[in-house]
Amino acid sequence: MSGQIHCHICLFSRILRPIASEISRNELRKMSSPSAPNRVLSIQSHVVHGYVGNKSAVFPLQVLGFEVDNINSVQFSTHTKYAKGFKGQVLNEKQLSEIFSGLVANGLHSLYTHLLTGYVGNPAFLREIAAILKTLRSVNPKLVYVCDPVMGDNGVMYVPKELLPIYRDEIVPLADIITPNQYEVELLTEKTIQTEDDAWSAIEWFHQKGVKTVAISSSELGGSNELLALVSHKDGANSQKYRMLIPKQGSGISYTGTGDLFASLFLAHSTLTNFDMCATMEKTIASLQSVISTTLEYIPADVRTGKVPPTSAQIELKIIQSKKLIEEPKVILRCSKV
Repeated sequence: MSGQIHCHICLFSRILRPIASEISRNELRKMSSPSAPNRVLSIQSHVVHGYVGNKSAVFPLQVLGFEVDNINSVQFSTHTKYAKGFKGQVLNEKQLSEIFSGLVANGLHSLYTHLLTGYVGNPAFLREIAAILKTLRSVNPKLVYVCDPVMGDNGVMYVPKELLPIYRDEIVPLADIITPNQYEVELLTEKTIQTEDDAWSAIEWFHQKGVKTVAISSSELGGSNELLALVSHKDGANSQKYRMLIPKQGSGISYTGTGDLFASLFLAHSTLTNFDMCATMEKTIASLQSVISTTLEYIPADVRTGKVPPTSAQIELKIIQSKKLIEEPKVILRCSKV
């Protein structure tokens, strides 16, 4: 009798094994189906304390309904501007390739709808990102690549200069969306931006490189109390150009992580609005301004008014406290068509 039971169990096991395998394949197909949520692979920096890079980008994307898998290009204790320094490790291109190969081995790379990249510290790592993008597009030609070419700000370049030609000649032509600040636009295009016309001319340079959507997250063209953001989208016969003036908040305070936050919000809202650039910019700026307003509430009054310089810790973005305003942005500032 026990032998008969054992045979029945063996037979049942042989029947179940292919069924279980088919269930597993079906589950993977369901995850990669059109009804599955948008899934972002985000390759950016990471800090243990504070909000820059992936710490600034991942939570807002998740709040807006996106699945996010993140690879950290660096892992630092804090961002690099803390007065007493920072500690940590830098991921190299071989380690990046190894991590990604684990995703590929399990077929998970086919699930991604978006690639988002930010801070990169060395040329070989940046080229490895281009190789990863090629692999992602081989299984999903519709994948959207959002490139935040983090190189510097306020006239200061804080990555190795060898990265610049790689961004310009190899990475920019691969991007669907690019979100540089004014200084990064000037670096990439080799064009000085002194007027709004200069900025639109520089934006056209990106379009000629094949980039469909260009969003200048901030520029000093708005005057002493305002920033000017510009966005242009060209996709065949479809063309959209908008500008938006953004009031500066805080007396001379320079916040870290805002560019990373902008890129993630822009990715989300461009997707959710089906590339309605005016709605995308309005929602993105609304959330960004709300995060800054919330951050200011936690900063001492004498720092807010410029009487005392802020510490790096005081001006860390209050992203978690701004969850509801990221989830449901209150649009006050409006864009205007160009």
